[in-house]
Amino acid sequence: MTATAATDSSSDSTSDGSAPTRSQAARPAGHYRLAVLALAMGGFTIGTTEFVTMGLIREIAAGVDASIPSAGHLISAYALGVVVGAPVLAFFGARWPRRALLVALMLAYGLFNALSAVAAGFEMLFVARFLDGLPHGAYFGVASLVATQLAPAGRAGRAVASVMLGLSVANVIGVPAATWMGQHLGWRSAYWSVSLLALLTVALVLAVVPSVPALAGASGRRELAAFGKAQVWLTLLAGAIGFGGLFAVFSYIAPTVTRVGDLGDGAVPVFLLVLGLGMVAGTWLAGPLADWSVMHSLFVGSVGLGLALVAFWLLAPTGWGALPAAFAITSLGSVLVVNLQLRLMDVAGEAQTLGAAMNHASLNVANALGAWIGGIVIAAGHGYRAPALAGVALSIAGVLVLVWSALLQRRQDALSRLVQPGGRTAENR
Repeated sequence: MTATAATDSSSDSTSDGSAPTRSQAARPAGHYRLAVLALAMGGFTIGTTEFVTMGLIREIAAGVDASIPSAGHLISAYALGVVVGAPVLAFFGARWPRRALLVALMLAYGLFNALSAVAAGFEMLFVARFLDGLPHGAYFGVASLVATQLAPAGRAGRAVASVMLGLSVANVIGVPAATWMGQHLGWRSAYWSVSLLALLTVALVLAVVPSVPALAGASGRRELAAFGKAQVWLTLLAGAIGFGGLFAVFSYIAPTVTRVGDLGDGAVPVFLLVLGLGMVAGTWLAGPLADWSVMHSLFVGSVGLGLALVAFWLLAPTGWGALPAAFAITSLGSVLVVNLQLRLMDVAGEAQTLGAAMNHASLNVANALGAWIGGIVIAAGHGYRAPALAGVALSIAGVLVLVWSALLQRRQDALSRLVQPGGRTAENR
């Protein structure tokens, strides 16, 4: 990762008109670790509401008088909101001070979860879930930018991984807790609990995250310029395709465990817990790997994910023997997610907000793509192991996109070394 994403706070002015140093930017709101914890709390909130609908799908369907397949569209509505919201909010929020934007996004989260909780019917709930997805990508993007600005030199990868860790921990703690609450107190209580988490995040951000101005000269038009960069599109494509393999398995984990592994229904929560723990472990590992090399870490995550999917396909019939492979799938997938985030923040150049936000739009495309392809191969009669092999194909395609990106980067770096300021080449200098 270049210094662009990690040190753009140097472009902001202090009260005396000089450029602040990293320590000056981090000083006003206390300890760096507390600030990152507050940002990660937002990730925990988002992760809880993103996945709790899956755990309460039967209760929600009964509550709004819809079939379970129809209620599944609520998950798609949220994902669509993420894809739409990331570029739109990055465009309109480009000039906002970053802490103020974080607060506004999390307040919106609280409001839209409350709207979900009071929805009188399926149509209103569908709209509420779409609206709730809108702030998702923008929050993670802006939180990642703030974390890198506050981080000590050389620890940008760890900073972003710490923010993402909230999302991973949500799958281990937040989602099971909210699901239990929804089963015992009614499904609406789960969304009310997320609204409260959003308000808690707002309070924490205001208390311990320093005020961080937008990048000097930021504008919606400059943010849109990121879409003119080939490396941005290649990174988004690598995420949308390569990460789809994880969701091809994750989406059908229950029938794979019970029908292929011949285990009882009680084994499903164990597998879900292991998948969640894998996310936590992978996100933690991604930080130091990113500080070592973002591009190399992307290849580690992509190739490793493909190998883990092969292992899961081989081990699924053994039942409990597939647990290590399941853990490896989400671990390596999480390494990929964090480093895709950092890569986008780098290649987007001055379009920092959009570059950082679009990662989660790409990952939600991966979610839809993986689940769709997995469903196709199952419907074609290839069985519940088949999505893992379909995921391998997606991982291979993702690796090929990364190779394309790396070759293009090498060519661009070679040209930049040849061409000197003023248009002179090294040969003519």
